[in-house]
Amino acid sequence: MDGATVVVIGSGGREHALCLALSQSAHVASIHCLPGNAGTSLVATNHQLEDTSTSGVVSYCSSIGASLVVVGPEAPLCDGLADLCADAGLACFGPVAALAHLEGSKLHAKLAMKEAGVPTADYVELNAESDVEAALDRYGSDPWVIKRDVLAGGKGVVVTSDRDEARQFISASIETDGLVLLEAFLPGEEASMLVVMDGVSFVTLPASQDHKRAFDGDLGPNTGGMGAYCPAPVVTSGVYDKVLDRIVKPMHEHLSNKSTPYRGVLFIGLMIDEHNDPYVVEFNVRFGDPECQVTLPLVSSDVFDLLYGAATDTLDPSLVTFDSSSALTVVLASEGYPARPIKGRIIQGLEDALNQQSYRKSWVNVAGVVEGDMGTLISSGGRVVSCTAMAASLEDAQASAYKLLNSLELKGSHFRTDIGFRAISGE
Repeated sequence: MDGATVVVIGSGGREHALCLALSQSAHVASIHCLPGNAGTSLVATNHQLEDTSTSGVVSYCSSIGASLVVVGPEAPLCDGLADLCADAGLACFGPVAALAHLEGSKLHAKLAMKEAGVPTADYVELNAESDVEAALDRYGSDPWVIKRDVLAGGKGVVVTSDRDEARQFISASIETDGLVLLEAFLPGEEASMLVVMDGVSFVTLPASQDHKRAFDGDLGPNTGGMGAYCPAPVVTSGVYDKVLDRIVKPMHEHLSNKSTPYRGVLFIGLMIDEHNDPYVVEFNVRFGDPECQVTLPLVSSDVFDLLYGAATDTLDPSLVTFDSSSALTVVLASEGYPARPIKGRIIQGLEDALNQQSYRKSWVNVAGVVEGDMGTLISSGGRVVSCTAMAASLEDAQASAYKLLNSLELKGSHFRTDIGFRAISGE
């Protein structure tokens, strides 16, 4: 399809990454972003709709004759945006609400994994009638893993060896949500795999690894992600074969046999144990952030073809190719992030960085940034930008990403200096 009109839903770094990748396509004539950010405005047209409901979004997409709707965040999918797109005859990259429930409900995901025979941690469902103390005793304290059964914006999981903290989080979650999951702790090393799929086939993208903790050495509080790199060497060819046979293929068969098959990307959060056996930590129904920033640029074939194919059950894995380079991204976060980020500060050097960047070499992915007076760029979120680079080696990609980041100034900001350390040190 040539002359395509694409609408990208969302406003973060992931959506900027999607817009950048789609802007490289020879098939794409125009990109529109709802609502977008200061970065997407450079490659797409941003729109602030008066009616931001799912029906309002679909009405707008229909009015401009959208060839493809690409949904960035999970909430619109859980709210049925893909369902309404289907009713309107719009191709949508993202699953219908019933399948987006894989992210919307941790319990639903566990039951789906059980039905498909996919390895994951043992768990128990707790509600107001449950014996919480007995459940805590059952799983010991090495540590406890507690998961809310709702969309919680990346803040629905507590991992703790403090019994009081575990007890309080369980109690609060039951009070607000009605139930909560207590899981067995899975030791090992984490990785992420993005699988683009439709009702017929699937494509696995190179595995990545993100850094959730706020500070160097994986210390400090959990965040939405302080950086990532791809490919992740922990997913060796042997581990990949296990992931494919034990997780990806069973899940694709399970999801493609639904009345409406899964059309979009399935984010698989993995834990690789000491025996190199993979287990599923979580499913997400959209590209991860910041995993999207380091994975999409490694797709050397046309990204529009990949996404449109999945949205229309015409995905052809043989046409998808990958660059052999490495990619790394590091997040610049506002002062106080993740607890209480301070917003509204000018980001020095960002305009120059955006004007001089070269996609698939060294570039900025904009997240929490808005335009202020006189064209100044102002921080508007916890994760402000991520600086991303591609190179023949991970070490070179790391050096380029940090060189770019060090050209920016944001009062009180912080970032990790060790993104990619496991792969580079060989740990």
